[in-house]
Amino acid sequence: MNTAAKHIAIQSLPAGKWQHNHQNGIIRSFVASRKKYLWSKRGFDICFSLLVIVLLLSWLTPLVALFIKLNSKGPVFFRQKRIGRNGIPFYCLKFRTMIQNEEADERPAEEDDERITKVGSFLRHVNIDELPQFFNVLAGQMSVIGPRPHMIADCIRFSFVISSYSFRHLVRPGITGWAQVNGYHGPTHDYESIIIRYYWDAMYVRKAGVLLDLKILYQTLLKSGVNSVMHFFPSLFPGKKHS
Repeated sequence: MNTAAKHIAIQSLPAGKWQHNHQNGIIRSFVASRKKYLWSKRGFDICFSLLVIVLLLSWLTPLVALFIKLNSKGPVFFRQKRIGRNGIPFYCLKFRTMIQNEEADERPAEEDDERITKVGSFLRHVNIDELPQFFNVLAGQMSVIGPRPHMIADCIRFSFVISSYSFRHLVRPGITGWAQVNGYHGPTHDYESIIIRYYWDAMYVRKAGVLLDLKILYQTLLKSGVNSVMHFFPSLFPGKKHS
């Protein structure tokens, strides 16, 4: 589906006014229609996040913290206020990958960003920087699968481009999502990238289910594995960049 068709599909979604006039009714209707799925999804989130925290983060966090501290001044974790389910803000956790700077809450990281540290570049390439968000999942602020949470500045900017932007906030934001496994991640530089990414987020809200979540999780793990191999053995993938 091309960008124009995606834009037409987006226009069929509820208008942005729902957040003010019909928010409670739509939320109740959505929860009632997906109650069993949402309960099973939350159960999976708790179990999966506990496994990651106990089996991986318990020993990886001290190691990553040591390298971050040796490489640059500042805290080990980066906390940023982002928009969660039903438009409620929360603090999203990451391993700090940048030097401390005043633009962190306004300017997303870009390729070859001068603010990214050497350790931070490695953490980003092997997808380790996002792992602390499993604490957000355990706390109920995020899900393993869902639309990525955006910083407040981006939410405001995107809502001017897409009137139904708040529709994506019906579900918990995720560590990975349908847009990401389809190749849409990182900064959005133009209207087309905003529209296409929102299209996939909105389609996820509409079609969310156990099978779709498992498909996204599988594709995410596969992509992460390939990216890690490409980072450590770039000669095996001549002319290709990390996705």
